[in-house]
Amino acid sequence: MSDLDRHDTIRAVHWRGDRLSLLDQRRLPFEEVFVDCVSAAEVAQAIKDLVVRGAPAIGIAAAWGVVLAARNEFARLDQALAVLRASRPTAVNLMWALDRMQGVGSDPAALAAEAQAIQEEDLAANRRMGELGAALLDGGGVLTHCNTGSLATAGFGTALGVIRSGYGAGRISQVYAGETRPWLQGARLTMYELVRDGIPAQLIADSAAAHLMRSGAVQWVIVGADRIAANGDTANKIGTYQLAIAARHHGVKFMVVAPSSTVDMATPDGAAIEIELRAADELLALGGKRTVVEGAQAWNPVFDVTPATLIDAIVTERGVIRHPDRHAMENLFLSGHD
Repeated sequence: MSDLDRHDTIRAVHWRGDRLSLLDQRRLPFEEVFVDCVSAAEVAQAIKDLVVRGAPAIGIAAAWGVVLAARNEFARLDQALAVLRASRPTAVNLMWALDRMQGVGSDPAALAAEAQAIQEEDLAANRRMGELGAALLDGGGVLTHCNTGSLATAGFGTALGVIRSGYGAGRISQVYAGETRPWLQGARLTMYELVRDGIPAQLIADSAAAHLMRSGAVQWVIVGADRIAANGDTANKIGTYQLAIAARHHGVKFMVVAPSSTVDMATPDGAAIEIELRAADELLALGGKRTVVEGAQAWNPVFDVTPATLIDAIVTERGVIRHPDRHAMENLFLSGHD
């Protein structure tokens, strides 16, 4: 077993031939339970309910949802596509995967082959991004936010893939993970992956990040993305923007890692990205138990936008963009690359 394989032992999305089996991420780290979906509607509901989350994994799951729809003689494929498109609005990978599936037609075998290709290509892209991103590191500590690992992708991960590669290459000595309220993806999921795969990590409260940077313990903040606009502005899990501001103030470098399917050159800038708002109840309770006084209100955006001017590097499988701007983005994504 290679070092990379030893630090990459989790898969969250499994095609079983007649159903899609999803590792229920709401129940981690204490229970490893799979939810089986046999229709596009069930896949869409699993995406909405955060059974499966992470932009690449959402796209992969949706692709298999199309396969399930095509295999059901009573299902109309166009209706299934519409239901899947409506499941989450911010992650562009979902729309990208469904557009790609729609271009294949309606033959179930061809659709299954395309969904499998999407999943395999994502894993290969993650390994490549891990290699490219790790080359930017020079030892020390890194801070990450939310979950961007095997649970959020076909495997290996985006930002967490860079961390896996960086640790394997001796370019990272310590990982810090923010807890990521309100769903605690960092506490529940990222720490689960890091501990399981033997990578030294410490959990911090989200509000401890600036203090940690000031201490000199971290040299890079490494995050994923749900949508990258044409000028390099990046939508990611809520809290990312404030990490970028704190990183710039403290001289800490800031890296965004995402596959090219996350890049949306049709969206001019971050102001044009739709930010998903979720139910206030998610903030008013923890683990299903209310923590806030009855009658309290809450505002619960689940993403924010980090301006390109605060990003030191965007890493995709196509290459690395240092100090991203519209010109650099166009050179990489609109200049004839496959």
